[in-house]
Amino acid sequence: MNLNKKIYKKLLEVPKGKVTTYGELAKSIGLKNGQRAVGKIMNQNPYPVIIPCHRVVKSDGKIGGYAYGDVIKSNMLIGEGIKIKNGKILDLENVIYRF
Repeated sequence: MNLNKKIYKKLLEVPKGKVTTYGELAKSIGLKNGQRAVGKIMNQNPYPVIIPCHRVVKSDGKIGGYAYGDVIKSNMLIGEGIKIKNGKILDLENVIYRF
């Protein structure tokens, strides 16, 4: 299985209303310091409606990038019950999903 498929498959485990970080997602498939690789793979996601790349955020709580823009990513996360203020997730520790 190639790297993209491994990451997308793992990301499917993150439930609605939770987020994970680029680093956590990389670590979950055994990729050390793979945050950038994960970010690049998220940007290439061919099925953003199915594979919830909007649920991947930066480790500091900032929402990070999104192919369709930050506003859409924020709105999707807010729609799942995640509180965001000034582009940052509030109470990250309670909404983070760890594999």
